[in-house]
Amino acid sequence: MMPLALPGRPHVTLNNDGDRHPRENSLAVTAFAVGVTALVLGLIVHAHVFGAIAGLIGLPLALYSQMVSATIGERWLNIVGLIAAFVGLGLSLAHGGFTP
Repeated sequence: MMPLALPGRPHVTLNNDGDRHPRENSLAVTAFAVGVTALVLGLIVHAHVFGAIAGLIGLPLALYSQMVSATIGERWLNIVGLIAAFVGLGLSLAHGGFTP
């Protein structure tokens, strides 16, 4: 049985099927965070090395997380993290890539 939301507050969860998925949820949130970090660092010209590293870590992480995801909420975070990591890696490579 799913817990009810408090009045006036929306109930936000990645487990919309009623089961717990701690590993899949952790992977999805981590993929999202690394992807957004790669995107932000890719926008900063002088941080292109760190953005490229974050993008290179975020791409396979988000792809693996997408393969083992169990719910739609996790898949949304994975795709957003994957796209952010890809764009951040591309911007970082355009600004100089892995060379300091």
